[in-house]
Amino acid sequence: QVQLVESGGGLVQPGGALRLSCTASGNIFIINAMGWYRQAPGKQRELVAAIRNSGSTNYADSVKGRFTISRDNAKNTVYLQMNSLKPEDTAVYYCNVEALLYSGSTADDWGRGTQVTVSS
Repeated sequence: QVQLVESGGGLVQPGGALRLSCTASGNIFIINAMGWYRQAPGKQRELVAAIRNSGSTNYADSVKGRFTISRDNAKNTVYLQMNSLKPEDTAVYYCNVEALLYSGSTADDWGRGTQVTVSS
């Protein structure tokens, strides 16, 4: 099991910015990928952005050019810089990690989520 601690959510006006952080801990041998998903009320959870161990990234079309995902491998931490926020970005944002543990098993774990609200 991998434990994830998220931070950085909050209330921001349209056009504003927020930075989310997520740190993974546990019996981790290597993290293969980390990502951010979001779920708005009444909607399914969707991928926002992900970054693999290689450094390759992918983004939802709706956030391209506004959000940037990055990773600090030494700290097992992933960041999501969100700029030019829109009301439709309002959601609970969840961190996800795919990892190989020292036990040899794999982990695919989620954080508890952090609320992002974009409103004037």
